[in-house]
Amino acid sequence: MNLIASPATKIHGDIICPPDKSITQRALLLGALQNKDLKIKNPLLGADPMSTANALKALGANIDISNELVFSENNQGLCSPASSLDLGNSGTGLRLLMGMVAGLGIDATFTGDSSLSSRPMKRIIEPLSHFGAVFRHNGFILPIQIETSSLKPKFSYKMPVASAQVKSSILLAALAAGSEVTIHEAIQTRNHTEIMLKDFGVKIEVHESRKGNDIFLPRNQNLQKKEYDVAGDISSAAFLIAAALLAQDSHLIIKNVGLNPSRVGFLDVIQAMNANITISDRVVINGEPRGNIIVKSSELKGIDLGGRIIPNIIDEIPILSVIAAFAEGKTTIQNAKELRVKESDRIMAVVEGLENLGVRVDEFEDGLTVYGKNINKKENIEINSFHDHRIAMSFLISSLGIGKQVKVLNAENISTSFPDFIELMGFLGFSIKA
Repeated sequence: MNLIASPATKIHGDIICPPDKSITQRALLLGALQNKDLKIKNPLLGADPMSTANALKALGANIDISNELVFSENNQGLCSPASSLDLGNSGTGLRLLMGMVAGLGIDATFTGDSSLSSRPMKRIIEPLSHFGAVFRHNGFILPIQIETSSLKPKFSYKMPVASAQVKSSILLAALAAGSEVTIHEAIQTRNHTEIMLKDFGVKIEVHESRKGNDIFLPRNQNLQKKEYDVAGDISSAAFLIAAALLAQDSHLIIKNVGLNPSRVGFLDVIQAMNANITISDRVVINGEPRGNIIVKSSELKGIDLGGRIIPNIIDEIPILSVIAAFAEGKTTIQNAKELRVKESDRIMAVVEGLENLGVRVDEFEDGLTVYGKNINKKENIEINSFHDHRIAMSFLISSLGIGKQVKVLNAENISTSFPDFIELMGFLGFSIKA
């Protein structure tokens, strides 16, 4: 599916933030593992969480899917599936579920779409193998089989790279197996799993220091939760915020945005870029802070980004790069090599897209430099999204900055994380059509 964004000068509205994909995925996994009555309110019903939900159903979970996700008890519990578990495009679902299945000690084969099948799973397979899981694969890519095996009763792991998915996969493996685990991360990554485990009654400990975090999960923990409410997704809100910042006349209120400190680096960055935003009505629900964000049109400036903040903003770097194209001065992003192995090679995809807009940009192995307001405007702009939802949405938003129509190719994967993107943008005054 190809989409065309037409430029607009005004972004106005009062909307509720789309639900968080990462949190919805984790709630699905804990709900299946708990195997009791549970209602998940305000879930993201996008393609990725639905792929995870269908995989859990294949494992035996009873899930009723409507506007909410409702679990009921299955007396047999979770067991080896009759066929392969197809996770579609869901990298989060795949990595976390691999950990949970390894901990359950059952046999399962994982598959996915062509994009997911090209993404290496070595960083998940290696620690789980040290934990005691047995895998069959060809070069750490799908299809991957987990054989029936038993995990060690006690396991300690020092994270070689900052990855919330690796951390969460190990925690879910330990929880499912009843094992004790200690994880050390030198750099804080998303902590939705730790927060949710506490909210579900698990006695998990997190010890913070200047050297990083030590996360300790004792043996034989039980889950006890009847209702969970999903916060709004700051990663989805980032596109709405960017639209308001780039349009000439904007006043946008986004309600119920998740404000987890391990996720709000995007807000810190755009405020450093001189964004006109304020936050109101802060609350904490199910352990997750949230609030309302008010955004107005802004005159932005470039910034240098690297180091410890990068894991916090890794999903927002494509839209930050587009924002940087319309900021005064240059923006340099470093230490972001992780972007090379996302749904696409996002460094390459962003650089190619910016060049097609007429933006001056330099690419290097772990990042890029964007020269703001240095644009040789082109006609008939076409951007290849490489079937990557965040690349597609970022360059549709670029139409507001460049003031021209922008055509984005292969944009169907927007449905994986933000199924209402086109509708919400239209409500705010920004037309995107097939």
